[in-house]
Amino acid sequence: MRSTTATATEIVLPGRVEPEGLETRTRELPAPGKGQVVLRMEATGVCFAEQQMRRGKYYDQPPFPFVPGYDVVGIVTAVGPEADAALVGRRFAAVTKTGAWASHVIVDAADLMPVPDEVDPAAAGTFVVNGITAWQLLHRTAKVRAGQTIVVLGANGGVGSTLVQLAAHAGVTVIGTASPRHHDALRKLGATPVDYRDPDMYARIRALAPDGVDAVFDHVGGPAIEDSWQLLRRGGTLVSYGTAASKDEEGNSQLPVLKLFARLNAWNALPNGKSAGFYNFWAGKRRCRASWQRRMAEDLTQVLRLVADGTLVPQIAATFPLTDTVAALRLAESRTAAGKVVIVPEA
Repeated sequence: MRSTTATATEIVLPGRVEPEGLETRTRELPAPGKGQVVLRMEATGVCFAEQQMRRGKYYDQPPFPFVPGYDVVGIVTAVGPEADAALVGRRFAAVTKTGAWASHVIVDAADLMPVPDEVDPAAAGTFVVNGITAWQLLHRTAKVRAGQTIVVLGANGGVGSTLVQLAAHAGVTVIGTASPRHHDALRKLGATPVDYRDPDMYARIRALAPDGVDAVFDHVGGPAIEDSWQLLRRGGTLVSYGTAASKDEEGNSQLPVLKLFARLNAWNALPNGKSAGFYNFWAGKRRCRASWQRRMAEDLTQVLRLVADGTLVPQIAATFPLTDTVAALRLAESRTAAGKVVIVPEA
């Protein structure tokens, strides 16, 4: 079924600019192609990837200008040829990597993941990339078990706060780093907080877990990755999933990641009974897209089931209308937000 086009409002990142340099444009969206659908955005968000993209630092970002937006929750309004017309009117989530900061988004129908009616779109939006990432870090990569102890760096962030909740639900002891203003909130989520600005942070973590920990989830990278590695007991796992330490560095955006890979591989070659790895959200997609899509949908379904029954509580730092994305990005980059900054349609 070919549909009429929609008028889309989009937020454009024109180059390496400050948040105030974002541009708003309106255009006629083309009709969806073969196997595609149009989603009317109900929620999207700001994650660390967009903050890196603004600086031209994301590992494989497209050339400027482009529309950012890593994930989206919305209602299908139109379908293209060979897409099921029964999808129209239903709510889905999708991971886009770019393009979701828009009122309407064209996505492949195969990438749609169902969102239960009882889950609020903004709440669901906090758990698309963040929820899948946290679930896979915990259960697919580190394979953490009840009774174990883990460390979550940046435990007040979108992925971090989800990791804390999932781990606590699984019977895992959690030590989480954050600024003191977020410590009470972390305790409520089930973590023992440690001040990330304390120069003795790693010593304080070791005091809490003198025999070492079973897993460390590190999105920071940089030289301090060595300290994360040293926290592990024998049999423990270091899971690196970002290079936040290098976000303001000039130069080749791929170099910090390549240096990190080399260090992790070197540690894995040591006969010490510990392991280290880098989590890649997109791993496996090129090798077998269908398998990757199925895994994404399975994991988000698990997460949203816990949201629906109240086990997982969405950590929404604030919501902003699409045309106020500048303020949304500013807040996300302020390092004061607890949880995820969510962008919603205009009132």
